[in-house]
Amino acid sequence: MSRSVIQTQAAPAPVGPYNQAIVASGQMVFVAGQIALDAATGALVGGSDVTAQTEKVMANLQAILAAAGATFGDVVRTTVFLKDMNDFAAVNAVYGQYFDEATAPARACVEVARLPKDVLVEIDCIAVI
Repeated sequence: MSRSVIQTQAAPAPVGPYNQAIVASGQMVFVAGQIALDAATGALVGGSDVTAQTEKVMANLQAILAAAGATFGDVVRTTVFLKDMNDFAAVNAVYGQYFDEATAPARACVEVARLPKDVLVEIDCIAVI
């Protein structure tokens, strides 16, 4: 994969572990939104703890990326859906453990009215391998 980080002072700097844009070429992997479900049992993980839910979401994303022959280093774009934007810092803290700020993907983060199974966080991603 060919990958370059785009940064310009003509637009606002990122406020977390992401970049303004990524230019990439190769095969694209589109990973569906993941929530905090245990693959073996189908049960929700984390209860009302957004940190625990985010850890499981990231583990689920990592498993799918690996099945596609990709890693978090290949991710060029993510979307984070939050039930409550007040959880942004907690989610960001977990999310940041998976991406180096210098090469992190582009990202959008939005608060939504409701998520599947009433979870607190859902994340999808696009990777290029």
